[in-house]
Amino acid sequence: MALYEHIFMVRQDVSSTQVDALTQQFKTILEENQGSIAKTEYWGVRPLAYRVKKNRKAHYTLMNIDAPSGAVKEMERQMSINDDVIRFMTIRVEDHEEDQSVMMRSGRGRDRDDRGPRDRDSRPPRRDDDRPRRDDAPKAEEKPAAEAAATEKDS
Repeated sequence: MALYEHIFMVRQDVSSTQVDALTQQFKTILEENQGSIAKTEYWGVRPLAYRVKKNRKAHYTLMNIDAPSGAVKEMERQMSINDDVIRFMTIRVEDHEEDQSVMMRSGRGRDRDDRGPRDRDSRPPRRDDDRPRRDDAPKAEEKPAAEAAATEKDS
């Protein structure tokens, strides 16, 4: 049997117990078709990058699946029928991660913390002569007021 990672998103106004019930429903579909779920992770309600079917947030759930392709297709068919599921994605993988997924590890924005603190003193000091001064900027030639008036009358 093949290994899959499956993520589905459920509308934000659905309760977390209903999301658990949906997860159990999809799990039974897989088990009826000789498949199994190695791991399930509920990621919680997270904001969406853009509106999907008038929703700004969604409940995210990850499932690590060990099942034949027919079982996964049947589960996806059931998800497409369900009005509460707004998006889903299934990816075939070589092997499942044993520990928690990146989304469940402690500390959101962990990658930002690894960069270290921003130190404004580490930048090279700015010199005043790096940019041109207003005095150095080329000026447009100015016409005397009498010449400007004469050219306007000729026009």
